[in-house]
Amino acid sequence: MNITVKEVEHVAKLANLNLSEEELATFPGQLASILGYAAKLDELDTEGVAPTTHAFSNKNAFREDVMKESLKRHEALANGPSENGEAFVVPKII
Repeated sequence: MNITVKEVEHVAKLANLNLSEEELATFPGQLASILGYAAKLDELDTEGVAPTTHAFSNKNAFREDVMKESLKRHEALANGPSENGEAFVVPKII
């Protein structure tokens, strides 16, 4: 795939990048190489291969969700420096 300097400049502008003249001369070849490799992957026969999101099948490592008794409101509010019986009191910031 052939990438032009003008296309690199356009993408750099979209990404809000300031590229030097040296970078503008180097990137077209590098981007063409990357896109050529991606096009090569299109040649693979993936018929019958199930789509995956991970290379390995992982199970959820979290514990089971179990309902438990919550803290009583007065117990939770006891941990704060200031409370009004319903919620923590914080300084007003404008």
